[in-house]
Amino acid sequence: MTDRALSDWNPGAYARFRDLRLRPALDLMGAIRSVGGGDVIDLGCGGGVMGESLKARFPGHWLVGVDSSPAMLESARETGAYDKLDEADIAVWRTGRAGLIFSNATLHWLKDHETLFPRLAGMLATGGTLAVQMPHQNNAPSHRVWLSLVDELFPGRVDLDAGPGVMKPPRYFHLLNDLGAFTLWETDYFQVLPADPEAHPVRRFTESTFARPILESLNEDEQGRLIRAYEEVMEKAYPRGADGTVLFPFRRLFFTLTV
Repeated sequence: MTDRALSDWNPGAYARFRDLRLRPALDLMGAIRSVGGGDVIDLGCGGGVMGESLKARFPGHWLVGVDSSPAMLESARETGAYDKLDEADIAVWRTGRAGLIFSNATLHWLKDHETLFPRLAGMLATGGTLAVQMPHQNNAPSHRVWLSLVDELFPGRVDLDAGPGVMKPPRYFHLLNDLGAFTLWETDYFQVLPADPEAHPVRRFTESTFARPILESLNEDEQGRLIRAYEEVMEKAYPRGADGTVLFPFRRLFFTLTV
């Protein structure tokens, strides 16, 4: 990837598919069976979409939102759900004993999971839970094609290993199973994306997340060329229905660890 710094996250673009992104977070919250004494941490809280739900589900706990994006934290603040909001780099963030560390669609952006997750588990109070959901979609056309096309059209311009990544599920099992009560599962969500007269719906879904660092490594003309090539493939990989909607399967990896 080029040395150009990424711009801040765009809360409006990310919220375009709010309901589809919210469902896995609610499923993750519903799987939590134990919370220890200590704060409830919404790690990678983004715009605070889960703030009110976490506050209602775990009353009596201080709710702390943590994110590196000032724009997202401002949106989270507007919900009024959080007792505290911290702007921090999650890769080096630390806290005292937490009752729950809840992280939805965030930690796949970080590297070295074999160090990261035991470190997070070590921050839990007795009875506390680490609850994590990460997209596991990199091998699907929606994600893989961004990488293959940018490498074909602009070779060497983007670090293809710099984006979000997830290990194979057995590696998480062997890494974390001995640390406490561990559960691990995957879910394929068959999402119906709304019609969009200006773009293929899958492009709209991916451009504000997975494709964001790829696109920001290119100039405007290069972005347009890549997007046109990507949409041509998406029309075949995820054909639109008669009403313009697209059925978009999306796989997500979940786990909970209670210590």
